Amino acid sequence: MKAGCISLGCSKNLVDTETMLGILRDNGIEITNDPAEADILIVNTCAFIESAKEESITTILNMSEYKESGRCRSLIIAGCLGQRYGQELLDDMPEADAIVGAGAWDKVMDAVRETLRGNRVVITGDNIIYDAHTPRIRTTPLYTAYVKIAEGCDNRCAFCAIPMIRGKYRSRTIEDIVSEAGSLAESGVKELVLIAQDTTVYGRDIYGEPSLAKLLRELVKIDGIEWIRFLYSYPATFTDELIDVIAKEDKVCKYVDIPLQHAHDEVLRRMHRPDTSEKVEKLLDKIRSRIPGVAIRSTFMVGFPGETDAQYQTLRNFVEKQRFDKVGVFTYSREEDTPAYDMPNQVPEGVMQERYHDLMSLQSKISEEMNQAMEGKVIRVLVEGRDEEQENIAYGRSYREAPEVDGTVYIENDTDSKPGDMVWVRVTQGFTYDVAAERLDEDELKKLNIE
Repeated sequence: MKAGCISLGCSKNLVDTETMLGILRDNGIEITNDPAEADILIVNTCAFIESAKEESITTILNMSEYKESGRCRSLIIAGCLGQRYGQELLDDMPEADAIVGAGAWDKVMDAVRETLRGNRVVITGDNIIYDAHTPRIRTTPLYTAYVKIAEGCDNRCAFCAIPMIRGKYRSRTIEDIVSEAGSLAESGVKELVLIAQDTTVYGRDIYGEPSLAKLLRELVKIDGIEWIRFLYSYPATFTDELIDVIAKEDKVCKYVDIPLQHAHDEVLRRMHRPDTSEKVEKLLDKIRSRIPGVAIRSTFMVGFPGETDAQYQTLRNFVEKQRFDKVGVFTYSREEDTPAYDMPNQVPEGVMQERYHDLMSLQSKISEEMNQAMEGKVIRVLVEGRDEEQENIAYGRSYREAPEVDGTVYIENDTDSKPGDMVWVRVTQGFTYDVAAERLDEDELKKLNIE
């Protein structure tokens, strides 16, 4: 019996995929990357915004074709789409055999058994999170691993359906995370990427206060781990203690991913965000002044209901002034059962697209200038691969680039490094999203006192 799985959406969803694969493997099912060879096909879906739901539906329909052309006997819809729509989704999609919601990935074998008996089932749940002992097959490169430190969200932003899908915020213990990280290090992992819906509030539910800084101090003690970065940090709980840890601990990447969403106070209020532009500017100033060389990434939404031209201009001016290293821009997606769904003055799609392209154009110029400012600087790069056409070029990421979402460092003068190696380079040219660099030889490293 063979199973294949397609994981859609975010890295948090990917961890759920990896745990389902581990459960299947431990139950004697072989994992395959070829859907034509799979008896069981699982699509782990995303339901965050409309485009993600459309991608999920399209993928499910594409996989259903293997019931005719391949070996597929069981097609399972897993993840957020199934958790959100349950029986309704199964009724609307006769191609599928089972629903396994995001809160029930641990029941994936129950769904497999039922469907192979000819039964169509819906299994959803909540309050589940994996631990260090959960079976898992990592699908990321050997040297990098995502570690989900918490599940769910309590923020209740007006545009977001995640709390309805993933439930209340619940943290793993520091001891459990450290145990998992130690095992990952023993398996060859060099980079830990800590993820949650909101990483900076980590631990408040079990320790009474945000405890990400305490977690980081424990993780840096693990031999073999070279880099630790955390994603999805919210400004309201970005503490001075956390800033100090980033600044002082060499293993913690000087990289801050802080989704701000907007910069106009009235829009933020309607979004149900506790931030104000003044608070955010003070925080950004503090981060930059206390963490030399820090790279800051943010995400912004255009077209939230009621956003006027003047309010958008405030956001644009903010992005222009702050000069973020990396920025993601999204258009508002109207999601049913969220407070924003019924808000008046929904912004026309054409206006949203104009604002999206305008803000992306502005940021592309800023990104290029920020990358050009890196020219001449010496940085360490985690090698991810080699150019297939040019033997002396490798590529990878520095502390400034998170996996999958940011750009690439192309390394010239490199004839022997392989994926997972960490090498020192000097940046030679900055582009819009990527940089070119040359690898430093041993003599140059000695001059710079780099071991």
